[in-house]
Amino acid sequence: MRSPLSLPHRHLATVSIGSNQGNRLSYIVGSVQWLLSGNQTRLWKISSVYETEPFGFKDQEWFLNCVAQVETLLGMKAFFRLLQDAEAFFDRERTERWGPRTLDIDLLFFDDVVHREEKLSVPHPGIPNRRFVLEPLCEILPDLVHPVLQLPVRALLERVEDPSRVLRVGNVPDLSNF
Repeated sequence: MRSPLSLPHRHLATVSIGSNQGNRLSYIVGSVQWLLSGNQTRLWKISSVYETEPFGFKDQEWFLNCVAQVETLLGMKAFFRLLQDAEAFFDRERTERWGPRTLDIDLLFFDDVVHREEKLSVPHPGIPNRRFVLEPLCEILPDLVHPVLQLPVRALLERVEDPSRVLRVGNVPDLSNF
Protein backbone atom coordinates (compact mmCIF):
# COMPACT_ATOMS: atom_id res chain seq x y z
CA MET A 1 0.00 0.00 0.00
CA ARG A 2 1.12 3.51 -0.65
CA SER A 3 2.00 6.31 1.69
CA PRO A 4 -0.57 9.06 2.31
CA LEU A 5 -1.23 11.63 -0.38
CA SER A 6 0.85 14.66 0.38
CA LEU A 7 -1.72 17.22 -0.68
CA PRO A 8 -3.52 19.36 1.92
CA HIS A 9 -7.17 18.38 1.44
CA ARG A 10 -7.12 14.64 1.87
CA HIS A 11 -9.91 12.63 3.43
CA LEU A 12 -10.24 9.10 4.76
CA ALA A 13 -13.29 7.28 3.44
CA THR A 14 -14.34 3.80 4.52
CA VAL A 15 -16.48 1.71 2.20
CA SER A 16 -18.13 -1.69 2.26
CA ILE A 17 -17.98 -3.61 -1.02
CA GLY A 18 -20.14 -6.63 -1.79
CA SER A 19 -21.34 -8.82 -4.63
CA ASN A 20 -23.57 -11.88 -4.96
CA GLN A 21 -23.96 -12.23 -8.72
CA GLY A 22 -21.60 -13.55 -11.36
CA ASN A 23 -17.91 -13.70 -10.50
CA ARG A 24 -18.25 -12.03 -7.12
CA LEU A 25 -14.52 -11.71 -6.43
CA SER A 26 -13.89 -10.17 -9.85
CA TYR A 27 -16.52 -7.53 -9.16
CA ILE A 28 -14.94 -6.68 -5.81
CA VAL A 29 -11.38 -6.52 -7.15
CA GLY A 30 -12.50 -4.70 -10.29
CA SER A 31 -14.39 -2.10 -8.30
CA VAL A 32 -11.39 -1.39 -6.05
CA GLN A 33 -9.14 -1.08 -9.10
CA TRP A 34 -11.72 1.18 -10.75
CA LEU A 35 -11.92 3.45 -7.69
CA LEU A 36 -8.14 3.70 -7.54
CA SER A 37 -7.58 4.21 -11.27
CA GLY A 38 -7.58 8.01 -11.14
CA ASN A 39 -5.25 10.27 -9.24
CA GLN A 40 -7.88 11.20 -6.65
CA THR A 41 -7.96 8.08 -4.47
CA ARG A 42 -5.43 5.70 -2.90
CA LEU A 43 -5.89 2.50 -0.97
CA TRP A 44 -5.07 2.83 2.70
CA LYS A 45 -6.33 -0.49 4.17
CA ILE A 46 -8.42 -3.41 2.95
CA SER A 47 -9.92 -6.29 4.87
CA SER A 48 -10.00 -9.94 4.01
CA VAL A 49 -12.83 -11.20 1.84
CA TYR A 50 -15.77 -12.69 3.72
CA GLU A 51 -18.56 -14.89 2.45
CA THR A 52 -21.72 -13.67 4.09
CA GLU A 53 -25.29 -14.75 4.47
CA PRO A 54 -27.68 -12.30 2.78
CA PHE A 55 -29.04 -9.55 5.02
CA GLY A 56 -32.71 -8.64 4.81
CA PHE A 57 -33.88 -10.71 1.82
CA LYS A 58 -32.53 -14.21 2.56
CA ASP A 59 -33.64 -16.12 -0.57
CA GLN A 60 -30.61 -15.32 -2.74
CA GLU A 61 -26.98 -16.29 -3.20
CA TRP A 62 -24.49 -15.52 -0.45
CA PHE A 63 -22.33 -12.41 -0.82
CA LEU A 64 -18.64 -11.83 -0.89
CA ASN A 65 -17.84 -8.70 1.12
CA CYS A 66 -14.87 -6.67 2.23
CA VAL A 67 -14.22 -3.25 3.70
CA ALA A 68 -11.67 -0.77 2.40
CA GLN A 69 -10.38 2.50 3.72
CA VAL A 70 -9.14 4.87 1.06
CA GLU A 71 -7.58 8.26 1.07
CA THR A 72 -9.17 10.68 -1.35
CA LEU A 73 -8.83 14.23 -2.51
CA LEU A 74 -12.53 14.29 -3.37
CA GLY A 75 -15.13 15.87 -1.13
CA MET A 76 -17.77 13.62 0.41
CA LYS A 77 -20.47 14.16 -2.22
CA ALA A 78 -18.04 13.81 -5.12
CA PHE A 79 -16.66 10.62 -3.58
CA PHE A 80 -20.20 9.28 -3.13
CA ARG A 81 -20.87 9.97 -6.84
CA LEU A 82 -17.68 8.07 -7.66
CA LEU A 83 -19.04 5.06 -5.74
CA GLN A 84 -22.33 5.26 -7.63
CA ASP A 85 -20.43 5.51 -10.92
CA ALA A 86 -18.47 2.37 -10.00
CA GLU A 87 -21.69 0.49 -9.30
CA ALA A 88 -23.11 1.60 -12.66
CA PHE A 89 -19.90 0.63 -14.47
CA PHE A 90 -20.28 -2.89 -13.05
CA ASP A 91 -23.94 -3.11 -14.13
CA ARG A 92 -25.57 -2.62 -10.75
CA GLU A 93 -29.34 -2.70 -11.10
CA ARG A 94 -31.54 -1.38 -8.30
CA THR A 95 -34.63 -3.54 -8.66
CA GLU A 96 -35.27 -4.78 -5.13
CA ARG A 97 -34.19 -3.55 -1.69
CA TRP A 98 -31.55 -5.93 -0.31
CA GLY A 99 -31.88 -7.98 -3.50
CA PRO A 100 -29.19 -9.62 -5.63
CA ARG A 101 -26.57 -7.34 -7.18
CA THR A 102 -23.36 -7.45 -9.12
CA LEU A 103 -21.89 -4.77 -6.91
CA ASP A 104 -22.89 -2.84 -3.82
CA ILE A 105 -20.60 -0.15 -2.45
CA ASP A 106 -21.72 1.67 0.68
CA LEU A 107 -19.99 4.73 2.12
CA LEU A 108 -19.61 3.84 5.78
CA PHE A 109 -17.52 6.74 7.10
CA PHE A 110 -16.03 9.89 5.63
CA ASP A 111 -13.51 11.34 8.07
CA ASP A 112 -15.59 11.96 11.20
CA VAL A 113 -18.40 13.66 9.27
CA VAL A 114 -22.01 13.29 10.37
CA HIS A 115 -24.29 14.04 7.44
CA ARG A 116 -27.97 13.20 6.87
CA GLU A 117 -29.71 13.55 3.53
CA GLU A 118 -32.29 11.42 1.74
CA LYS A 119 -29.73 9.72 -0.54
CA LEU A 120 -26.58 10.10 1.56
CA SER A 121 -26.24 9.41 5.27
CA VAL A 122 -22.79 9.30 6.84
CA PRO A 123 -21.96 7.38 8.88
CA HIS A 124 -24.03 4.72 7.18
CA PRO A 125 -27.05 4.09 9.45
CA GLY A 126 -26.87 0.30 9.02
CA ILE A 127 -23.38 -0.14 10.47
CA PRO A 128 -24.35 -1.13 14.04
CA ASN A 129 -26.88 -3.72 12.79
CA ARG A 130 -24.86 -5.54 10.12
CA ARG A 131 -22.41 -8.27 11.05
CA PHE A 132 -21.26 -8.49 7.40
CA VAL A 133 -20.00 -4.92 7.71
CA LEU A 134 -18.73 -5.00 11.28
CA GLU A 135 -16.53 -8.10 11.03
CA PRO A 136 -14.35 -6.88 8.12
CA LEU A 137 -14.45 -3.34 9.52
CA CYS A 138 -13.22 -4.60 12.88
CA GLU A 139 -10.43 -6.52 11.14
CA ILE A 140 -8.85 -3.33 9.79
CA LEU A 141 -10.16 -0.55 12.06
CA PRO A 142 -11.18 -2.02 15.45
CA ASP A 143 -10.53 1.23 17.31
CA LEU A 144 -12.30 3.53 14.85
CA VAL A 145 -14.89 5.43 16.87
CA HIS A 146 -18.36 5.79 15.37
CA PRO A 147 -18.90 9.60 15.42
CA VAL A 148 -22.57 9.36 16.42
CA LEU A 149 -22.59 6.38 18.79
CA GLN A 150 -19.20 7.27 20.29
CA LEU A 151 -18.22 3.59 20.43
CA PRO A 152 -15.29 1.86 18.76
CA VAL A 153 -16.07 -0.61 15.98
CA ARG A 154 -14.99 -3.55 18.18
CA ALA A 155 -17.65 -2.61 20.73
CA LEU A 156 -20.30 -2.40 18.01
CA LEU A 157 -19.33 -5.89 16.84
CA GLU A 158 -19.61 -7.23 20.40
CA ARG A 159 -23.14 -5.80 20.64
CA VAL A 160 -24.53 -6.64 17.19
CA GLU A 161 -27.68 -8.75 17.28
CA ASP A 162 -27.50 -9.83 13.61
CA PRO A 163 -27.16 -13.66 13.67
CA SER A 164 -26.05 -13.88 10.02
CA ARG A 165 -23.07 -16.09 9.28
CA VAL A 166 -19.91 -14.29 8.18
CA LEU A 167 -17.00 -16.50 7.10
CA ARG A 168 -13.50 -15.24 6.29
CA VAL A 169 -12.48 -16.84 2.96
CA GLY A 170 -9.18 -15.16 2.09
CA ASN A 171 -7.38 -12.04 1.07
CA VAL A 172 -8.21 -9.63 -1.71
CA PRO A 173 -5.76 -10.33 -4.56
CA ASP A 174 -2.73 -8.08 -4.76
CA LEU A 175 -3.62 -4.46 -5.38
CA SER A 176 -0.15 -3.05 -4.73
CA ASN A 177 0.02 -1.47 -8.19
CA PHE A 178 -2.85 0.80 -7.25
